[in-house]
Amino acid sequence: MIVDFHTHIVPDALPEAPGDGVGWPVIKKLGDEDAEIVIEGRTFRRIDRRSWDAAARLMDMDRDGIDVQVLSPMPELLSYWFAPNVGARICDAVNDHLLKMEAVAPKRFRTMGIVPLQDPAKAVRTLRELRRSGMIGVEIGSHVVGRPLGDPALAPFFAAAEEEGMTVMVHALHPAGVERIGGAPDMAAAAVFPLETALAATSLMVSGVMERHPGLKVLLCHGGGALQAILPRLDHAWQCGLSLASTMVQSPSDIARQFFYDTIVYGQGPFDLLSASVGAERIVMGSDYPFAVMQPDPVSFVRRVSPDAADAILPGPAGLLETGGTRS
Repeated sequence: MIVDFHTHIVPDALPEAPGDGVGWPVIKKLGDEDAEIVIEGRTFRRIDRRSWDAAARLMDMDRDGIDVQVLSPMPELLSYWFAPNVGARICDAVNDHLLKMEAVAPKRFRTMGIVPLQDPAKAVRTLRELRRSGMIGVEIGSHVVGRPLGDPALAPFFAAAEEEGMTVMVHALHPAGVERIGGAPDMAAAAVFPLETALAATSLMVSGVMERHPGLKVLLCHGGGALQAILPRLDHAWQCGLSLASTMVQSPSDIARQFFYDTIVYGQGPFDLLSASVGAERIVMGSDYPFAVMQPDPVSFVRRVSPDAADAILPGPAGLLETGGTRS
């Protein structure tokens, strides 16, 4: 079985904006095949029916030799910047659409939903509901309106994810540093997402989240971004007895092997660095389908960069496609 663990969906409709609607995403259909995501009167992204239509996806999956796609929402739909009850309206609509897509071909799709992480208690309740609905995990952003993932306020969420056996996919969101490079808006995804992912992973490590929850399944998007490049520096700081030493029992490199990573790294060199650092058994295939930045022909990419380990990477660890935490 060949599994693509990193694909995104956008529903073809969202609830109407409450109140003044500032920042609320609107789906503007452009015929049957295309649509625009409009936020505050500006086009955020142009999408097509592959974003919401299961049949269109299945055709591409058959063409590309992919047996299963794991569906997760476009990160901008996470909606942490709204009041919890308001943002939950988008969460509910997106989660409902995910389940409807999965129901079209339950043997071909798995789903990761979203939760209102700006309200950790509500996020925990939603997480448990999604597990009961059959979802295998949730997608979260790399921070919650500036609050790092290692913040103590988010601790109950990670404890519940471990307890329920739900995979947590960490995706870069509203990255820091965009203002330092200038250029077109899409430079964020090209150049800053990898840095943002490394910041999020480091927060999870230095805060003790990963060591407190050894059974927590965390999937870092885009190969963990720049994390592998900074691990030697983190290890050195830990060995020197700097502040890292007081927050980690294990070395940063050892803790980094608790994460899972996707293959969206685009080249042999970055893949080799990732594989040498964490081992092929922690790597799963991803594509970023159906967005423009997606890695084309992800199956061939894995077979090319890792011919010896491809048969392990392409199906991924069974545990990521299942729930089954301490409550099971």
